[in-house]
Parts: sequence; structure tokens; C-alpha cells
Amino acid sequence: MAGTTLAEWLRAQDDTALVALLRARPDLATPPPADTTVLATRIGSRASVARACEDLDTLTLTVLEALLVLDADLAPVPRSAVQELFGPTDIGPALDALRLRALLWGGDHALSTPPATRDAVNPFPCGLGRSVPRLADADLSEVDPDEHRVLQTLAAGPPIGQTKDAAHVVSLANARTPIQKLLARGLLVRRDNQTVELPREIGLKVRGDRPLGAIRTTEPPLTTFRRDVADVDHTGGGEALELSRHVEALLRSWSEEPPAVLRSGGVGVRELRRLAKDLDVDERRAALLVELVVNAGLVADTEGLEPEWVPTTQTDAWLVAAPEHRWATLAQAWLDLPRLPGLIGQRDDRDRLLNPLAPELNRPGAPRDRRRILEALAALAPGTAVTDPDELAAVLAWRAPRRGGRLRDELVRWTVEEGTRVGVLAHNAITSQGRALLTEGPGPAAKRLADALPAPVDHVLVQADLTVVAPGRLDPELADEIALVADVESAGSATVYRVRESSVRRAFDAGRSAGDLHEMFRSRSRTPVPQSLTYLIDDTARKHGRLRGGAAGSFLRCDDPVLIAEVLAHAAAEQLALRRIAPTVLVSPLPLAEVLDGLRAAGFAPAAEGPDGHVLDLRAGGRRTAAKGRRRTAQPGAASDEQLAELVRLVRAGDRAATTSGGARVSVPGHLGAGPSATLALLQRAAREGRSVLVDFVDGHGTAARRVITPQAVGGGVLEGVDVSYGEVRRFPLHRITSAALVEDDGA
Repeated sequence: MAGTTLAEWLRAQDDTALVALLRARPDLATPPPADTTVLATRIGSRASVARACEDLDTLTLTVLEALLVLDADLAPVPRSAVQELFGPTDIGPALDALRLRALLWGGDHALSTPPATRDAVNPFPCGLGRSVPRLADADLSEVDPDEHRVLQTLAAGPPIGQTKDAAHVVSLANARTPIQKLLARGLLVRRDNQTVELPREIGLKVRGDRPLGAIRTTEPPLTTFRRDVADVDHTGGGEALELSRHVEALLRSWSEEPPAVLRSGGVGVRELRRLAKDLDVDERRAALLVELVVNAGLVADTEGLEPEWVPTTQTDAWLVAAPEHRWATLAQAWLDLPRLPGLIGQRDDRDRLLNPLAPELNRPGAPRDRRRILEALAALAPGTAVTDPDELAAVLAWRAPRRGGRLRDELVRWTVEEGTRVGVLAHNAITSQGRALLTEGPGPAAKRLADALPAPVDHVLVQADLTVVAPGRLDPELADEIALVADVESAGSATVYRVRESSVRRAFDAGRSAGDLHEMFRSRSRTPVPQSLTYLIDDTARKHGRLRGGAAGSFLRCDDPVLIAEVLAHAAAEQLALRRIAPTVLVSPLPLAEVLDGLRAAGFAPAAEGPDGHVLDLRAGGRRTAAKGRRRTAQPGAASDEQLAELVRLVRAGDRAATTSGGARVSVPGHLGAGPSATLALLQRAAREGRSVLVDFVDGHGTAARRVITPQAVGGGVLEGVDVSYGEVRRFPLHRITSAALVEDDGA
């Protein structure tokens, strides 16, 4: 059966259809094809066909495989033959989707697919083996039940099987096993000493009235339920605040004790467990936090002889940002993360444990797959949640079965789990801030989160057991003061802090006085301040700062000579190299911070003082390293309709040039720059006589192209003329022109 070629079919399409093709298969446009023949060649390449199939749903892929069953890659087939394989199922939309991507061309009487489709899609389409035409009329009535079971197994797919019976071919009389009998009958084909294959014709006979096997023609059902949008957003907002709190704790911890970078890259198991314990979270959450802070540019490796994971200079700006902007930075980092944190804790092919930040977690396609899952949730009405993520995985598997690889279904579960922890999802529904992040970006998402969060509260509730309850999100100033004087005991919608002697001493070390703390609790607590808290502050204040230190190296002073004597008598005095220079003054060659830490470890409560005698805050600000670019894979932006239309015009121009005949050609040797005088003379002659020229040149992408040009001016290293296909003036650098010829009169 004769049919049009792909190039001929493309030339017959209008510009709108070609623009749609280039939008559906953007790889075809890079670099711009010179003409339709080049475009058709790219369309038929195996790699391009495989990419085009990634967006096809299960039914459309099955239709494509059915075309291969009918050998449409070898010769055109009628639509009626394809429809016969599907019975009453309407395959029209699937055929349209294949035509849109040029995976199918021709009229309904002669449908064709690119020859590379079989290799790119499935060497055994629809689970059927290769064709053996002589078996079209084979009789299966004489096969015994055991042989029939073998045929049914292979007919269900795949059509090949491994068996030692393939090593020897015997006559039917000498055959003992079902495989030997089927080989002897010619109903199986021996491929090698260990492999047999069920021919396509036998497979179709065994399947009977279901020639393509079980076909899922419609999308699986997705069970959903409605939740209040405000509840979803509020829950996601709580997770967002919790995420920011944990990241802040991680950054402060690694500022003081940064973990080492493993030789293979990543963070060690021991460091991950210590971090999880410090943050009071499970190891999976701790691993996700590690991945986020690195991709957000808040942590980087120092890349020295002994590299460590250290917070970057961007950390300080992040720490002082508003909660919603903190979250937006982290959420965008997760959305763009070109890695799979869900693999952490599993083992690779060599049975090695996969650690956070390990190179083996890199997956350039992860952001695209993550967005696809979130977009499926965002397509539901606001507040609509899925009952089971596995159902969502089944729906996405039907919509694009060739995406995601072997981890396709796990990716859905990991994305739902991680999205919930990041605050993009809540109750298996996408939050308003998550929807804004997906469609508008981090700025609008931060604004949506700010709207979802309750207004900050300016008070706390102090309990008799020295706990302080924050009944909501504290305003930044109060939050800083409470975090200075108390330790978080439990977090949630209401955060519980506990005041201890060590936390009160921490506030004193930061320069707060007992009066400051009393006033803060008195003015900010909605409950009476218990006496136990007042006594704790006063008792700690009496002991705190009685020893005063300064830089000598460092010095200690105290108005009480007995306390000075007590310090000198302690074993720590020798370790700190303390010596008395006056009845109430000791000095040490060591730095002040080291002396104070040593005395505190020995049970004393010294404080640092400045030149004016006031208490100094010597808490370490933490180590910092230079920030590095976010670890993300740049996604090329989609071309506009105008750009694609321009590309189609270039293809049309190339087609016209290919069909235009020219006279004797003047070639331009590459080493002559703007070309010899003969070429210039030819172009100038064409300009004088108003004749057209067939010009070969190399465009800005390095692609060879041909155009029909009517020169208007030649000079200054530029040919300026009317592109006949465009009907508009264009400029061509002469150094890019490789040859030129006058268009013959009969071809003009």
C-alpha cells in the first residue's frame, strides 16, 4: 500500500499544525531545522520518539503499539484495521494525539509511524512477538493442555521465555516436554540455546476476542473528599513554621559544630542521628532538612583539605527574615531540588547505604516529576484531598506510564510526604500557598502564607512549674526574648518553653539583667508570675557575674577575695593558667572565652565585662562560608508562539530554496573571510539586475541553511536583500556565506 512520506505530510500541514508540533516536541527546534527534510529526519530519530512518548497516556500508547502490531512502521495501514483491534473503544482522540506529535501521519486509509518507533517504544508491542506469516492459518486444536498453558503464559506477555529445552530441537515423536512439542509443531520459535519466542500470529489466536490483552481504556478512579480550605491552609502554615524552626536550629547547631564531608560526599550516619536527636525529629525529616538547606544555599561545603558542611553568609539574612519569606525560600528549594531525598537510608546496587547529600541521589528530572505530581493535586478544586496517595500514583501512571522509571509510584508517595513536611500540602490536599508557589513563584506564595498564619501574639502564659506557654505565633521581638531565657520543650500550635537556671544564665550572659527579666515576664505574661520563677531569676543573678573577666590575655576580678582564693584552689586554675596579680584580680594568657568556659565547667558562674564594666555577650556567632549557587537543574523556558511561528517560516524558506534551481555556484573558501571578489561580484551583479540568488550560509546556531535572496545592497561585510520566502528585508554577514548562485529563470 502506497502512502505519503513524513516530509511530504509535513509540507502539507498548515503553519498552525507545525507550531503545535514544535510545542509538543520542543527538542525538534534545537537547533532550528534548515528545511522540512531535516525536520522529518529528527522526528524519526529514536531518541526524539522516546521523548515524545513520555507524555502519552496508556490508551494512546496502546494505540501506538497496536499500529506496530500491524507493522505500520514498515507499510501504511488503514484505520479500520487498528479500530478492529480495539472493538467499540473510540481511538479517535488517541490518533489525534499521535498526529499532533508526528508519531503518526497520513490519512485514515494509510496510517504510518516512524521506523524507529518499535525500538523506542517496545520491541514486543502489546506483549506480542515478531511476525511469522506462515503461521497465520496455524491449527491449535491438536495441542494438549500442558502445551496450551505454555501458550497462554507467553501470550499474556512478554512473548519470550528462558528454557533449557531450547538447546535441542527434536521431532514431535521424540518430544517429551511441552516446550519441545511446541517447537516441533512450529508454534514456538527458537531464538538461541536458552530462549524461545511465541510468534505474533499464535499469540493473537490464543488471545481470541481480546487481541491486545487487557486494555485500560479509561483513567483509574481517584477517591477524593472535601476539607475546609482555611483548615488546609492553617495546617500547612503550622508545618511551615515548624520547618523554619527546625532549619534555624540546624543552622545554629552546624554553626558551632559543623559535620565533616564524607570522602564520597554527603553527611555521615552518626552526624545525621545526632542532628535528629538535637532537633527531636525522626531521621527522615532530619535528612530532608539537610537536603533543603544545601539546595537553598544556606549550607555549603568548605572544600578544604578537611571539608565541612558550614552555614553560608546567606544564613544571617535568612535568620532575620519574616517567617513567610523564610518558608518561601525553603519551599522553592524543595520544588527545584534535583535530587530524591526519599532514597536516603536505602542501599545502592553495591549494598552501600545512601546518605544525605550523597551524589547517588542526583536526579535531574526530579523537579519536573515533582511538579507534575503537585500539578495533578492543584488541578483539583481548592480544599479537595485525595484519600490514598497510591490512587494518585495509579492515575499518574495511567496518564504517563513512561515517566518516572522504576521509582514512578514511590515518587508520588515521597512527594506527598515531603510536601506535607514542607507545608506545600496538608491533609493530602495542596494549600493555597503551595498552589501559589507552583503557579506564581515564591513571592506570592509567601504572601498567601502570611494571610493563612494567625496574627502574632504579644503575650505568654507563665505556669507555676516554670513553663511558659506561647498560645500562638509570637511577635518577633517577644520570640527572641523568650528563646533567650527559656528552652523549647514542645512545639505545635501552642509552644511550651521551660525556664531553667542554665537558660536564665544564658540571658544574663547576653547582657540582660534580673530587672530586665522580671519586667519582661511581668508585662508580657497574662497569668501571674509565680514566685518560683522570681526566686530562680534572683538566685541566678546573685551568683552570676560575681567573677568579672576581661582580656589580658584575659583577667578575672572579684570584690570577694575569698571567691578568688576558691578559684585559685580549684584544679581548673592550673589548666587555665590563672595567677593572682592583686587580692581581687587574676589573669590568664588564654582567651577570655576559653577561661569563662573552663570556670563554668568547674561550677562557677563568671560573666564577661567590657571596658565600661557592663556585661558582654560572648556567644559565638557561628562559622560561615561563602555561599554557592543553588543546586538546581536549569529548565529551559518554553518558546513563545511567535518564536515557533518564526521557526516554521525558516523551515518553509528552506523548502523553497531546496526546490529552486540555480546556475553555476561560486564557493567561498573558509580561510578567505568575507569571500573572494568573484562572490562579491556575483552578489553585486544580482543587486544591479534585480535578480535572485540561491545562497548557502551558516546561521548563528552553526546550522547550514539555504535561502533565495534578492540582493539590494552588498558592502561593509553584509548582504542586505529581500528573502523571497519571507517577503521582507534580511541581513546576512558575508563571512557566513559558503556559496552563491544566480537563480535560473525557469526556477525563479
